[in-house]
Amino acid sequence: MNQVDIQQIVEKVMAELETRVSRQLKENIDEKECEKKFHYTTFDWLTSVPNPKFPEGIDELRKVTPARIGVWRTGTRPLTKTILKLQLDHAAAVDAVSGEVLDSLLEEFGLFTVETCYENKEVYLKRPDKGRVLTEEAVKTIQEKCMKKPQVQIVVSDGLSASAIEANLRDIYPALLDSLEVNGLTQGTPFFVKGGRVACMDHIGEILQPEVLVLLIGERPGLVSANSMSAYMCYRPRKGTVESDRTVVSNIHSGGTPPVEAGAYIGTVLRKMIEQKASGVRLEL
Repeated sequence: MNQVDIQQIVEKVMAELETRVSRQLKENIDEKECEKKFHYTTFDWLTSVPNPKFPEGIDELRKVTPARIGVWRTGTRPLTKTILKLQLDHAAAVDAVSGEVLDSLLEEFGLFTVETCYENKEVYLKRPDKGRVLTEEAVKTIQEKCMKKPQVQIVVSDGLSASAIEANLRDIYPALLDSLEVNGLTQGTPFFVKGGRVACMDHIGEILQPEVLVLLIGERPGLVSANSMSAYMCYRPRKGTVESDRTVVSNIHSGGTPPVEAGAYIGTVLRKMIEQKASGVRLEL
């Protein structure tokens, strides 16, 4: 094989490579364009009553609630778009309840995991009492890893929506830590409770005896949002704590109370709890 032959082979290979790269680039662009076609915004899902007799009334109602109002119909049935959006929101709610928080997200914030006695999702939904008690292994882990009698104990739990934790934790957690610092508060060792109910904070209170405890927990999803989180707070939680002794910031998600705003506010509430030695209905905000 002489030099001319080698040169021809090299040129042929380079031409084939260039063709392959061009084809791959075109396929990538086509895939992105295809994905865009299946991405819908809130505006895309909007439907409205054509030529309403009282348009101001419909506008006023829509401003005060995210409920499905004035969605119109085709004959006696809802529009196909309305049904599809309902099915989409219902599927998101089911995923929120049955899903699990990614380990990588918990590792990102240095949260170790313990479990309640919930066993599995089916039992968790039927037996709320099992989500209020930690397993013996969880108690032992907490005793080994956590600071005792902290001023503020932060606990995160999936509750009824793992999606809520994944959607909001990256925003609310740093804001909460900042607000603790601004209010001159210190925190213990934070951790994650899998299969937790709100009252699991009482069992944790018995183990660690914090001055105040804040539980960031996923709330029951609805057809408006599957990503709603609540922050339950209590002064010296313990077994036998009644619900009126808890303070809560609820509806934390992008369409409700912004998570960053909630995190910034929680520190102030916790400081007032410590100052007044009270929480719930006895706390003056």
